[in-house]
Amino acid sequence: MSNDQPPTGPPPDDDPFRKKPPEEPPSTPPPPSGGGPYGEGGTGGPGGPAEPGQPGGPTPPGPGSPYGGSPYGDSPYGGGPYGTPPPPYSGGAADPLAGMPPLAPTGKRVAARIIDGLIVGIPLGLIGWLIGMFDSYNSDDWDEVSTMSDGKSLIWQLVTMVVYIGYDTYLTAKDGQTIGKRLMNLRVAMLNNGMVPEMNASLLRAVILWVPALICCFCLWWLINLVMILVDKPYRQGLHDKAAKTVVVSTT
Repeated sequence: MSNDQPPTGPPPDDDPFRKKPPEEPPSTPPPPSGGGPYGEGGTGGPGGPAEPGQPGGPTPPGPGSPYGGSPYGDSPYGGGPYGTPPPPYSGGAADPLAGMPPLAPTGKRVAARIIDGLIVGIPLGLIGWLIGMFDSYNSDDWDEVSTMSDGKSLIWQLVTMVVYIGYDTYLTAKDGQTIGKRLMNLRVAMLNNGMVPEMNASLLRAVILWVPALICCFCLWWLINLVMILVDKPYRQGLHDKAAKTVVVSTT
């Protein structure tokens, strides 16, 4: 048995029981993929691509309707106030008649109105004659004539207005054409889009047209409307057209 004592002092450098394993340097995380601190999308915000209009983002939509296509919408005529934007004319302003069908000639409008008046007026006159609405006008008794004017004539006047207004309203709202307008190849259209007038617009148009004429001033009212159509620019609208925002155009 050996009597050698263990050496004193610090252990030698080659002592395998006192050496510590070498320390490894801290690992560095890999950079994020996609070329930016927020992922793919270049200069976009956190977690997503760039917004429209920013560098690297999608191109924003061009001008026009927010729902696509022309900002004027679909139209049966395809131009001007009835479709695509009109080309410029005098002074660079938009031509208000561009894209519209030709406006109805005044002579055809008058002819169509005469035809409609006869279509409604002749049957009404026959019915009034058959039921004796006009008998008292042949009497020499002024009191009897006054009674007729105050009674039966008022009822007959109301019936006449209802028939004329109903005729014009129904056919205009149906396809924009009364019988007279159909024979003259004309049509009533909404000024802003060329569509057939709805019932409210057709009724307003018929009331403005017929009520003043049948109440007090038949010839004067037609003359006023005729002058209005002749002088109105650019759409040749009568007072009834202006009230309903309609225009009369040719169909051929």
